Amino acid sequence: MSQTLVIVPCGVRKIWHLDPDRGPTPARDAYIGTPFKVHRAYAERFGDRWVILSAKYGFIDPDFVLPGPYDVTFKRKASGPVTVERLREQIRELGLDRFEVMVGLGGRAYRLAVERAFTGLPVRLCFPFAGLPLGKALRAVRQTISS
Repeated sequence: MSQTLVIVPCGVRKIWHLDPDRGPTPARDAYIGTPFKVHRAYAERFGDRWVILSAKYGFIDPDFVLPGPYDVTFKRKASGPVTVERLREQIRELGLDRFEVMVGLGGRAYRLAVERAFTGLPVRLCFPFAGLPLGKALRAVRQTISS
């Protein structure tokens, strides 16, 4: 069994905001906002594996190629976010249930999606920065990375 899985939330800002003509792009390079970059740095430092939670695509590996821009969020059901059932399928398909610990980053909507998806699985869920406003959470993540 692997040790630690880190789940990084995707971001609103995507590469297509800067380069609208850019074609398909790996997820690790498609999300360009500061929160994603900070969370990615944490995941790369502390995770044995990390995945991105996209409200459109669900759990995706950093090398997953996004075909283009999209605007789907867990905060707006009308935008058509991925279902908990699909997230649970992806957990099995990607082997995310084989980790001892899952560290979830990001805000409340992402935390709830992760909690619902992992319910009943033998993985210890940890949300070390939960409840903090975004600015304070990012500062805390940066401090953790630098210590």
